[in-house]
Amino acid sequence: MSKKIKGIILAGGTATRLFPLTATTSKQLLPVYDKQMIFYPLNILIKAGIKEILIIVAPDHSGQFLNLLGSIFEKYNIHLEFKVQKVPKGLADAFIVGENFIDNDNVAMVLGDNIFEDSTRLAQDIKSFKKGGMIFAKEVSDPERFGIVEFDKNGKAISIEEKPEKPKSRYCVTGIYVYDSDVVKIAKRLSPSGRGEIEVTDINKKYLKMKKLAVNKIKGAWLDAGTFDSLLEAGAVVKEKKIYKDFDPIINKAIKEFNEELKALAKKRLI
Repeated sequence: MSKKIKGIILAGGTATRLFPLTATTSKQLLPVYDKQMIFYPLNILIKAGIKEILIIVAPDHSGQFLNLLGSIFEKYNIHLEFKVQKVPKGLADAFIVGENFIDNDNVAMVLGDNIFEDSTRLAQDIKSFKKGGMIFAKEVSDPERFGIVEFDKNGKAISIEEKPEKPKSRYCVTGIYVYDSDVVKIAKRLSPSGRGEIEVTDINKKYLKMKKLAVNKIKGAWLDAGTFDSLLEAGAVVKEKKIYKDFDPIINKAIKEFNEELKALAKKRLI
């Protein structure tokens, strides 16, 4: 019997590269074209049919996430939970923070500042996941900035290195990670890296060593909207490639209803 799959969106951190924009709100609540950034990872998880989603947030802006998303999807039988991560300890820490939420189920984590053009294909891959681990690699021009996957002549992943000086390929690991429930146990056993964080790359290496890691190559735009330039580029790409039209109907309906509710409340205040 297939296990249920749950979703996590990591939306914590301080986003100092986007100061002063993030002095008053979370990076993941900044607009990317016509929607807040958080809706892009939500779109992938909802398209994958995931009904239970944990959003990990920083303490300073947790109330803003609740104001926007608190009950927006409840009528569609999609339940959102929120957990505060007081101190960022690395991407792998999300699985420790979400241990009780994950329980014995599979889990798909999407980084809250990552935007993908081909959300439908990604959702299908997540939906088909059974066990082990699955990550997504994208060819880039500056591989020394990322976690890099090396493939053999048959296209099978054989190594992963974090920000290598001499990259063995141009395929980097993007911000979607799918694992079985063993990920919690693996994350707990990790030692912090040189920058004092537990690294998701080490989780991937562990699954690869166990021969349980699938690496899917993806095409289409992939954007990490963590700087002024990449945030601006993300909005332009979303418009140019019409990514804003590729949202699940549930998200479009929920946002429309939320907007109508806000407008009604605004009119009442004016009376």
